[in-house]
Amino acid sequence: MLNIFARASVSRVTDPIGAWLLARGLTPNAVTVGGTIGAVASALWFIPRGQLFLGCALVAFFVLLDLLDGAMARAQGPTRFGAVLDATCDRIADGALFAALTWYAFDTGNRWTAAAGFICLVASQVISYVKARADASGLNADGGLAERAERFIVALVGAGVQGLGVPYLMDISLWLLAAMTVVTVLQRILAVAKSAREAA
Repeated sequence: MLNIFARASVSRVTDPIGAWLLARGLTPNAVTVGGTIGAVASALWFIPRGQLFLGCALVAFFVLLDLLDGAMARAQGPTRFGAVLDATCDRIADGALFAALTWYAFDTGNRWTAAAGFICLVASQVISYVKARADASGLNADGGLAERAERFIVALVGAGVQGLGVPYLMDISLWLLAAMTVVTVLQRILAVAKSAREAA
């Protein structure tokens, strides 16, 4: 949902930076892989150890690199391999974040919050898979309540602010996000069904 409204505004900032990075010899694929490695390492090292704010801040920083690789790809000319690599790395970063939050919840004895984290982990992958499978079939599955931007904002803000001392915020944010992601899966399946009927 945020992607629709924010893309044009963000591009005005990221496109010049992307062009500058290309001029320095970096490639979109290198930025994609580097950002993913940073996000995964930050999530899995800091969050399970209870360093929620630091872990979430670093994950947010590396996830923002995903905006730059897109800007670089637009400036250079996108490739099919780059698109697949970007989507693959997005799923890895998503999985690492929710796995780390679930791990932390289990480790602190909060099994209900761990269950919410597990729902988010699975549903976020399914949301992306439904769209990819629909696109491959020539159908539409765009939109939904909790796209990638919303998922990261809710998860990182909730866990990060709890790391600053606000109790239960991660618990609330993960259960809210669990509900949002399940709704989004249903929204995308319904969108695919509608698209299939229109194409018939």
